[in-house]
Amino acid sequence: MFRIAAIGLAFAAFPHASAQAQDRPTLEILWPRAGSAIELGADPEKAVGVIVRSNFTLLPAGRCGDNRQCGHVHMKIDPNGDTCNIPGKPYNSMNSDVGGDLIKARFGHCPSPAGQHVIGVLLADDHHRPILVDGKPITALVTVTTK
Repeated sequence: MFRIAAIGLAFAAFPHASAQAQDRPTLEILWPRAGSAIELGADPEKAVGVIVRSNFTLLPAGRCGDNRQCGHVHMKIDPNGDTCNIPGKPYNSMNSDVGGDLIKARFGHCPSPAGQHVIGVLLADDHHRPILVDGKPITALVTVTTK
């Protein structure tokens, strides 16, 4: 089982922004639930929707302005290996184009789309920098089985 620290290391290449104690951001994956079996999409990317929840406003990148409680989410599948990233990108998906709580997990970029995978999400600021609290990125992980 992967730990939350693992996704922090996997996203370490991004510069970061710090959150103040009173702004403590939260991030969780609502769907799919940990341990669930999910059907892969029929599209070439074998995409599956991932629903997140945060106390941050999730807007497209560059749209937050001065709102320090605003950002978007970067997602990786199997973040320890980076084998499921979009070619040439340090992530599998993000919601920075549309904002909101829905992100596409593109399992078609994985060497083996079907099987056990870890979905990891990271809260990023308006400039794609991870939001940090006490020096640690705000992340969430779930392990699922795709078929």
